[in-house]
Amino acid sequence: MPPHAGKTMLYQKIFSQDTLLMQEALSLAAQALGRTSPNPPVGCVIVKDDHVIGRGFHPKAGEPHAEVFALRDAGFRAEGATAYVTLEPCSHHGRTPPCADALIAAKVQRVVIAALDPNPLVAGKGVQKLLDAGIQVDVGVLQDQAIVQQAGFRTRITHGRPRVTYKYAQSLDGKMASQNGRQLWLTGQDAKRRVHELRNQMDAIAVGSNTVLSDNPLLTTRLEGVTGTRDPIPVIFDRSGRVPLSAKAMRPGAIVVTESQQEYPDFLKVIRTTHLPDVLQELGKQGINTLLLEGGPDLASAFLKADLIDDLLVFIAPRIMGTGRPSLWTELEGLLDVQELKTEQVGKDVLLSARIHPIPQVEAD
Repeated sequence: MPPHAGKTMLYQKIFSQDTLLMQEALSLAAQALGRTSPNPPVGCVIVKDDHVIGRGFHPKAGEPHAEVFALRDAGFRAEGATAYVTLEPCSHHGRTPPCADALIAAKVQRVVIAALDPNPLVAGKGVQKLLDAGIQVDVGVLQDQAIVQQAGFRTRITHGRPRVTYKYAQSLDGKMASQNGRQLWLTGQDAKRRVHELRNQMDAIAVGSNTVLSDNPLLTTRLEGVTGTRDPIPVIFDRSGRVPLSAKAMRPGAIVVTESQQEYPDFLKVIRTTHLPDVLQELGKQGINTLLLEGGPDLASAFLKADLIDDLLVFIAPRIMGTGRPSLWTELEGLLDVQELKTEQVGKDVLLSARIHPIPQVEAD
């Protein structure tokens, strides 16, 4: 950490007003989940005399950052105000000018930051620039929530690859596919909607060739009554080039991961290796922050063996299959500890969520 760190107060006590306003900033940032890559989702709220005078969030890469939108909303009233921002304001020139400079130019009096930026170009430098300008800076309000919201960006910046969430459904007796390996829809409509809400927030979605050949999935987001949804980028693992171009997932912008030397049309992106660490590094270079793994047990097992599953979402259906293929965990040797295990009732099903790998963060001193 730079020398300024000792000057920055890490909240030991969270004041209710700060918590409430940072929660609003997080809610603003959530509107752009899955749309900002390679940038993180960020929200900003500007307050003066106990009134919110400016709101903003970063909508997508290339657009102004959250602080700029909030300052535009506040206008001249921003002088002497407090800005609440979910991620440390940037201090370097990228596609847009530094947000720390914008806050200084607006003459805000105080900046409250949820979490420091893990990007080496920013980490601590944005705070230092604000402090040098005489602005009070407080770090750590709703830090844990912000870090979770920024998990994909933090993983890509730190490890060079997208954060991988493995989602699957299983019966009560641990089966996830029929005896011949065909995926079955085990869960109810509430769980199905939850999956599509997740797709709407993910950059990319991965499946294997067996899934495509047997089910021919669309891999799109379908949420009835919701406008402004987006489809994740399909990532199709097809080692030997078996998937036909007529498959529904082979849409423009899809990524094919293969060792085949066959020619593919220009509307597809091709990664010519199936070595998973290299594949994920390449996806990271393409600016993909989050990857939803929806493939069958074969592809998931490969990710597990490569230690490339970060988060788990397991839907347990109130059904017993008897015969069928068990979940991939039967191939696991020894114990695998998970953290932050949570349970939730989703319609008639139960959702288990857990974290395997921690989310990278920068500690404030």
